Amino acid sequence: MITLWFDVVCPFAWLAARQLPAIAARAGVPLVWRPMLLGGVLKSLGVGDPNGLMSPAKTVAVRRDAMRQAELQGLEIAFPNGHPRRSVDAMRLLTAAPAAEVPDLADALWRRYWVGGNDFVDQGTPSMKEALHRNTEAAVAAGVFGAPGIEVNGRMHWGADRLWRVERDLGLTPSVDPLGGSVPAVHTGAEIAVWHDFSSPFSYLAATGIEALAARFGATVTWRPILLGGLFREIGTPDVPLLTYSAPRRRWSLGDLDAWAEARGVPFRFPETFPLRTVLALRVAILEPRSTLPIYRAAWADGRDIGSPEVLRGVLAEAGLDPGLVDRAPTAKDALRRNTDAARQAGVIGVPTFGVGEYEVWGQDRFDHLARILAGWRPKAG
Repeated sequence: MITLWFDVVCPFAWLAARQLPAIAARAGVPLVWRPMLLGGVLKSLGVGDPNGLMSPAKTVAVRRDAMRQAELQGLEIAFPNGHPRRSVDAMRLLTAAPAAEVPDLADALWRRYWVGGNDFVDQGTPSMKEALHRNTEAAVAAGVFGAPGIEVNGRMHWGADRLWRVERDLGLTPSVDPLGGSVPAVHTGAEIAVWHDFSSPFSYLAATGIEALAARFGATVTWRPILLGGLFREIGTPDVPLLTYSAPRRRWSLGDLDAWAEARGVPFRFPETFPLRTVLALRVAILEPRSTLPIYRAAWADGRDIGSPEVLRGVLAEAGLDPGLVDRAPTAKDALRRNTDAARQAGVIGVPTFGVGEYEVWGQDRFDHLARILAGWRPKAG
């Protein structure tokens, strides 16, 4: 059975809801729709409105990503002025509706808001209040921490971009290769700029696959090390966002990293020295880009302390590179600062971020989008 926990105020829930019926049919399992109040879930977990917590730059990036995902489904959505608007009455209406009518009614509400830009219908009644409250409490008890929450055989998934994991849990072959392999390769000769910091497990996972993806398209990779903590301080993001998540989201995120490492076929573990000191390693990587992958493997596969000059010298020597780069690293101080400033000016809000011409793709989990852009896709959202 697949259970979809949703709120019509979330565009990602709509994007998941449009795809889940076909997945359920392929797997021969029922799909159960469970309306909930997203704000109530967040409040119960002690989390504020995520839209209010995001920096302006991150808001732009998240909205762009939603519109790109929608475009790939043949939809053109827009974030209404004043988003998020009140959805409680709409969710009460959905809670009270007969189960067979919920999918069509929810789709109509999503279209009203995300395509028409209109407020949700105001047809909820006080008698529906308790039912929605119970649903929301049940969502929290099930481990939901955001929308869409997709429960499969007791395992919780989050997001329209994790349906490949839903399919895998159901014993299906994923409809889309999350690593971009299902996008036909076209030789483009493009350059992929990779903004990254060794402090990020997401950057590590991207680093393990970006050169192979680039090779499929005849593209080249240009590594652009940045000091992520410095960027975060400039744009108003916590130094370690993972530590600010609610407990269920943090558990899910750690499991998600393991799932991606498995999908990529690479070893992965958190170093005991996390959060990592990466200034020295980043400076070395600026002086010698070939050190990038060995340093990532040392930190995130072997658990070594890459903040230690002695350890870093050993990593370089084992890779056949000059250990003396560690002693020359201070000469790259200004270059690292310039890279970080350039990343902020380019609108980078996290790592890894990939730049292909005028387009940016944020996240190691967006290789599919990156591959499509390399193949010639020009998303309307930029």
